[in-house]
Amino acid sequence: MSALNPQALVSIAQKTLSVGKKRGPPRTVCLHLAGEVRAVAGGLKPAVLYDCNAAEADQVQRYVGELQTLGLLPQTLHILELGENILIVNPRQVCQHIQHVLLSPMTFVDISSFRSHPALCLLDELGDLKDHLVEILIHLQSLDGNPHLPISRSELSSDGWNLCTVFGILLGYPVPYFFHPAQGDSNCLALIPLHVFTAKTSCCWLTGLPRIQLYSFSVPESLYPALKDILDMWGEDLRARCGAQSDFTDLTISTDVVTLPSVVL
Repeated sequence: MSALNPQALVSIAQKTLSVGKKRGPPRTVCLHLAGEVRAVAGGLKPAVLYDCNAAEADQVQRYVGELQTLGLLPQTLHILELGENILIVNPRQVCQHIQHVLLSPMTFVDISSFRSHPALCLLDELGDLKDHLVEILIHLQSLDGNPHLPISRSELSSDGWNLCTVFGILLGYPVPYFFHPAQGDSNCLALIPLHVFTAKTSCCWLTGLPRIQLYSFSVPESLYPALKDILDMWGEDLRARCGAQSDFTDLTISTDVVTLPSVVL
């Protein structure tokens, strides 16, 4: 796509995403958000969780609609509310990803606080998670995918859902975390070495923009040998998708090992 004026993207974000008397997010955040949304529309990631400020879902809907008017989005996106959370999703890719999760023996990492160490598990061991994924799949499949229609918005009741795991799936993480909802938000990752993966790329259509972070997730270092093949396949798939488009270039996937006194998901 042709180069865009960075200031136009900043103005759109600050106009539509302002909260009260405060302007929208800072310039760098505005530009990074535009890059993330374009990456979702281009199929490099299924969704992005909006967490730039306290803007409401209708504001995010207007913002993405403005990006569509600019010609930034090759595919219609959708604003999905889950609880008090707002996701900008590529319905087609999210549906494909959920179908893959449901049909393949996807691996999860159980980090419930009652465990002394994280453990691997499969979807069938995770209670109602499969039903929640089916509900999201049916909901998104019912949307009209006409690229000429305005950006749509909908809400799903997520009472009792394990949103940490649901978000891990919707955001395209290859090995999502899981914890038993009855344990609350606590987990067993404190002081556990974590293998952190970060995927970044550069925009070809926006000069002067810092590299876009497409993904950032971790797996326990102790489980990395058992998960290496899965993580390698994820990296190869991401490189293939990046190589099949021309809006982003120079993909890098870096790793680091960190140990934290507490981990909030």
